[in-house]
Amino acid sequence: MRLRSIRMIFTLLFLVGATTTEVLAQCAMCRATLENNVSNGNVGIAAGINFGILYLFSAPYIAIAVIAFLWYRTTRKNASKLDRPVTG
Repeated sequence: MRLRSIRMIFTLLFLVGATTTEVLAQCAMCRATLENNVSNGNVGIAAGINFGILYLFSAPYIAIAVIAFLWYRTTRKNASKLDRPVTG
């Protein structure tokens, strides 16, 4: 069971990683400002805003993954405590 779930997680992560493409979604005002800056030769602002968008996009998924890991670890600890024989 455990090996199957680990394989499923790695398969899912591989598929997500393999299907991602460059993200260029921005609001109309941001896009106009960035196109103006890029046409004037200032590429740094566009790269910074694109990085910020990707950071804001990934933060909730990282938080959910951390919570899921902590929940999984706590569940495994509680299950192992129940499986131990009572001594004393």
